[in-house]
Amino acid sequence: MENTQRQEIERDAPAVIGGDLDDNARIAEDLESIGKLSSQEYARAARLAGEGGASVWNMLAKLGLVSERELVQSFSRVLGLSLLQSDDYPEVPVLEDLVSLRFMKEARLLPLYLEDEQLFLAMADPTDKFAVDSVAAATGHKIQIKLGLPSEIESAIERLYGVGRSAMGEVIDGLGEGDASEADEETLKDLASEAPVIRLVNLIVQRAVELRASDIHVEPFEGQLKVRYRVDGVLSEGEAPPAHSTAAIISRIKLMAKLNIAERRLPQDGRISVRVQGKELDLRVSTVPTMYGESVVIRLLDKESVQFDFEALGFDGVPLQRAKEILDMPHGIVLVTGPTGSGKSTTLYTALSRLNTEQKKIITVEDPVEYQLAGINQIQVKPQINLTFSSALRSIVRQDPDIIMVGEMRDLETARIAVQSALTGHLVLSTLHTNDAAGGVTRLLDMGVDDYLITSTINGILAQRLVRRLCPHCRESYIPMRELVDELNLGEFVAEGEDVVLYRPTGCDQCGGRGYHGRLSLTEVLVMNDEIRQLVMQHANAGEIQRAAIRGGMATLYRDGLRKAIAGLTTLEEVARVAEDG
Repeated sequence: MENTQRQEIERDAPAVIGGDLDDNARIAEDLESIGKLSSQEYARAARLAGEGGASVWNMLAKLGLVSERELVQSFSRVLGLSLLQSDDYPEVPVLEDLVSLRFMKEARLLPLYLEDEQLFLAMADPTDKFAVDSVAAATGHKIQIKLGLPSEIESAIERLYGVGRSAMGEVIDGLGEGDASEADEETLKDLASEAPVIRLVNLIVQRAVELRASDIHVEPFEGQLKVRYRVDGVLSEGEAPPAHSTAAIISRIKLMAKLNIAERRLPQDGRISVRVQGKELDLRVSTVPTMYGESVVIRLLDKESVQFDFEALGFDGVPLQRAKEILDMPHGIVLVTGPTGSGKSTTLYTALSRLNTEQKKIITVEDPVEYQLAGINQIQVKPQINLTFSSALRSIVRQDPDIIMVGEMRDLETARIAVQSALTGHLVLSTLHTNDAAGGVTRLLDMGVDDYLITSTINGILAQRLVRRLCPHCRESYIPMRELVDELNLGEFVAEGEDVVLYRPTGCDQCGGRGYHGRLSLTEVLVMNDEIRQLVMQHANAGEIQRAAIRGGMATLYRDGLRKAIAGLTTLEEVARVAEDG
């Protein structure tokens, strides 16, 4: 690093931060004073952090209560630390033989450089005294701390120590230096056909497969191109190509997806079929224009690895039993609710696989068709030719189906046709975007569906969320505090007289050091009963309907999550991240 950069980094760099209670209290007060954190939220995060052996600040960020930038800005104000810029990180590894890669990733720190027997250290959490002391003991140097954004530290670690850096570096060396952001169609095609660009895109996809990622995000910003991978529902930054290659890389992806590479003003959607590491992958590509170019998201669909099995998805116990009961009814509507990315489509496919027999004709209307199922007639929605959910649904009821699956109830017309289909003896499966099962009822009322039709057609509503599954090879058990056990009423999940045991992630080679491997669903299943029907006729709110469903035997998403945490399948932290106490 140049001396000028070193001087900038050294400026105002204090000695080792202790991470004592006073520091934590002052940081919490600072965040509260600017309206970013309440004392209740801090107490909740502190409790979960204490149980899981994590930092309270790391926990706050994971729960989404405080952004990483707000957090480091507070560290800066309270502790007097200045924030590193993206170009302050080293070009080559520093003391790589003394500080392990796994420890750097876990503690989110990176050695910057040595000067006068002092080691300048980038840290995301400067209150982590254990990490500081560990680096000091391993290196034998006095530590000076600098603040870094977690994402930037992770990106620098990936760039310096990542598995694919050498291959990526070789390809980058072969790229030209020119800016092609304003190039014409023919020039873009030529750029996208160059060997280094092809290899670069292939490397990005290959890296995603290695990480078990569900999505790749290729995002252009001012002066940089970011590549991020969503692994088990959580985004992490990977090594990115240089900014000048943005147009070429995005054009290559668009060319593979058979999109119009000259059109950069409108969103586009396409598909790519590829074979990577012996796997047949279906890639769904979505592009949208942004301030600095087109943002591209690639969804990876691995046909071979998907298991259409309720138990494999995480369904068990009473929720599984209730889900099977409502699916076995001869007619009516079964709804699956949850936000985007909560596994609704996979649950619907699993339900269809269970119902798919020679005696039943099944027709689906989807946008898009994610997986092809043998023996099922699947229709792809095409709005450009007016083949919408509602128009397709009107046609397929004349195809004499036994079971109809509608990808999503997006409007009143679709909902009404689905209700009419249920009334005429069909079993209808569909999805809604609501936060919980009770919210599905009120959403239909808000759409304009008549209350008496809802009560006579809805068999049940299933809500779900996805949490990360603990790695079974390295999970660590611990006994939680009695106060937490009493507060969350965890004793109901174990036999009388037995201790409540929870688990925390540690990380191993099997899970790539993350402590988690794969995901499972938290579920709540609302079965329509007389009490709920009466409340629907009264247009009761979602809270009243939920309380009635609980009286009818429904376990909420949160309670299902606690049960799975005690079973060692996930952590309290993950449950708190995706589900609210209710």
